[in-house]
Amino acid sequence: QVQLVESGGGLVQAGGSLRVSCAISGPTFNIYDMGWFRLAPGLKREFIGGINWSTGNTYYEDSVKGRFGISRNNAKNTVFLQMNSLKPEDTAVYYCAVRIGIENYEYWGQGTQVTVSS
Repeated sequence: QVQLVESGGGLVQAGGSLRVSCAISGPTFNIYDMGWFRLAPGLKREFIGGINWSTGNTYYEDSVKGRFGISRNNAKNTVFLQMNSLKPEDTAVYYCAVRIGIENYEYWGQGTQVTVSS
């Protein structure tokens, strides 16, 4: 069973940077991709980007494109979400998740709070 443990996040001023990590344990050979999501109070969960597990290709939603970057440390089975030029509207709980097929994300991290002050 795949398990995801997030770390990082915290409080930062607008314009600053933070990095969130997602450590993966368990079988990874059949992972299709890892997605990153965020959930802000009063809003729906938002997909912000992901990384294809076999190719390493990354993709981002417009709301974070050019500011956020996803990378992977293959040896340590860890994926990073680097967040730059943070805005107060980026304040949310951030989650990593993986899926085996191309439909539902089946395994989720516990989430980590990111708060951006103005």
